[in-house]
Amino acid sequence: MGEAPAFVVDNPLQNQDGFGSKSKGCKTTTTIGDKTFVIGGDNDESTLSVEVQIFDNPTGNWVNPIVLGTKPNICKGLSAVSLNDDRILIVKKGSTPDDCIWFLEVDTRFVREQKKIQGTDVVAWSKGARGYAEKPVVISGPSGVGKGTLISMLMKEFPSMFGFSVSHTTRAPRCMEKDGVHYHFTERSIMEKEIKDGKFLEYASVHGNLYGTSIEAVEVVTDAGKRCILDIDVQGARSVKASSLEAIFIFICPPSMEELETRLRSRGTETEEQILKRLRNAKTEMDQGNSPGIFDHILYNDNLDECYESLKKLLGLDGAAAATQRSAPQGIDLPTDHSVSKMDNKIIINCGTPELKKASKNLIVLDVSSLKGGAPGRTRGLDVYAIDSFSDGLNGINQPS
Repeated sequence: MGEAPAFVVDNPLQNQDGFGSKSKGCKTTTTIGDKTFVIGGDNDESTLSVEVQIFDNPTGNWVNPIVLGTKPNICKGLSAVSLNDDRILIVKKGSTPDDCIWFLEVDTRFVREQKKIQGTDVVAWSKGARGYAEKPVVISGPSGVGKGTLISMLMKEFPSMFGFSVSHTTRAPRCMEKDGVHYHFTERSIMEKEIKDGKFLEYASVHGNLYGTSIEAVEVVTDAGKRCILDIDVQGARSVKASSLEAIFIFICPPSMEELETRLRSRGTETEEQILKRLRNAKTEMDQGNSPGIFDHILYNDNLDECYESLKKLLGLDGAAAATQRSAPQGIDLPTDHSVSKMDNKIIINCGTPELKKASKNLIVLDVSSLKGGAPGRTRGLDVYAIDSFSDGLNGINQPS
């Protein structure tokens, strides 16, 4: 049985079709359970703001939910299709290829958790992305263990395969520091709100200023076709482990505390008090790093070259695999005029017009059967391909009117 979500109606809450979705120019409505989600806004010079309201059918009341995640840019119209009663897929009209597919989460795990925190109705936006991505790599270890050297070696040998996320901080930029390059410099009130909204993987207060890694900063690296490396302490790794981010967690150990002390003293950059503090912290971090539940792998940096080879092997970079590089995901190029339908786990976008009805390859199929991730990051796993409108694979679909 197919699903036809795009119908023209005068009142978005009247004449609901059997599938509970429809659109009219500036707004689209989708009913899930006893709630109708109205997505869209007012037209302004042929563009549309993307707002969200909820109509509670049993009570007849309107609800303005807290909207989390990065909000989609304005567009020229949109279509909506509900998926598994926990999210709504949005196809924006008149958008760039990398900005036309979005998801509004209404009952995912992240949304349910945020409802408990916020104490009110919550929805969350997530941008759709084609294909999958390599898991980010979280590398931790005590000061002086050599993790910075190992990461530098990795970046030097594979410069186009790895990237660092740019951290946020509330401190003022120093001389020659550039916003978005060295840090994302932000106001404390803004960062505190984004932490509350679940947009940060980890954060800490250092000397009165907040520092942290946002989910968006990691996603930007992934969007560029690179694998993100996070160099953070054990406490930060614990926070990332508890988040929705799927990552590989690697802890770097020194061969012994005595060797670590020797390395710290040989640097000649810290006072005796600082060295003793680092050694105390290192003991605590090593106890936590060796405890179960946080790190997937533990490497001992007794010999730097051998440790580096072990790190590459863990990341699948030994042998011929090292030559494989992932390209940045491509967007979906849609014409402004199109209609949307659903069949099982496939979203059918009809890019044809009545005059081009018999043209080949005028249907784009979005396979949403293997979605991963979600708000407040990306929803990945979209499989996109073009087919002929008369393909046998589409027999039984209800085409939109």
